[in-house]
Amino acid sequence: MRDTVIFDFGGVITSSPFEAFNRLERERGLPADFIRRVNALSPDDNAWARFERAEIDARHFDAAFAEEAKALGHEVRGEDVLAVLAGDVRPRMVHALDWLRRHGYHLGCITNNVPTGQGAGMARTADKARAVAEVMQRFDCVLESSKVGVRKPDPRIYQMMCEHLGRRPDECVYLDDLGINCKPAAALGMAAIKVSTEDQALTELAQVLGVEAGSF
Repeated sequence: MRDTVIFDFGGVITSSPFEAFNRLERERGLPADFIRRVNALSPDDNAWARFERAEIDARHFDAAFAEEAKALGHEVRGEDVLAVLAGDVRPRMVHALDWLRRHGYHLGCITNNVPTGQGAGMARTADKARAVAEVMQRFDCVLESSKVGVRKPDPRIYQMMCEHLGRRPDECVYLDDLGINCKPAAALGMAAIKVSTEDQALTELAQVLGVEAGSF
């Protein structure tokens, strides 16, 4: 029986940062998905990866990202990307968290984030920080890459969550908007759901848990 649900944060509980990146690209006249291209270069040791593990600070990230972007032919500062990073909380996902808590499920959150802004959601405003903090209270455990020094898709961070919750991987469901982050969860034995939309994710979650469709 799967009685534990582990969520990614950005792109699952909140709107996708990729949507914000695309808006920034349109505003700056950059190619679509250019920021994702920068972050895909040397994915384990580029500026973004090092910042998510808190190996560099915001000032060094700003400069390092700018260098990586320039190498691909465009001018973008790391600070410009950080300014749009925090997404908006999705009410239906919060409703799902509340339903799961009421019905006795264990809840975890694994988020790749950076040591900037306020709280796990990297908010830039007090209102957004409060909204994220209220959501975070619903989880039994939250693991932030910038605090534990390990980031997805490293299998260790999923194993750490299981240890904190006292659950086996085959007792867990994992939701993430990136397939690369779902693969190690599935390899460990979790039921992995790649999130494309809220409707799709919550429908699949209901199916995996064996609860009535529309419960969330």
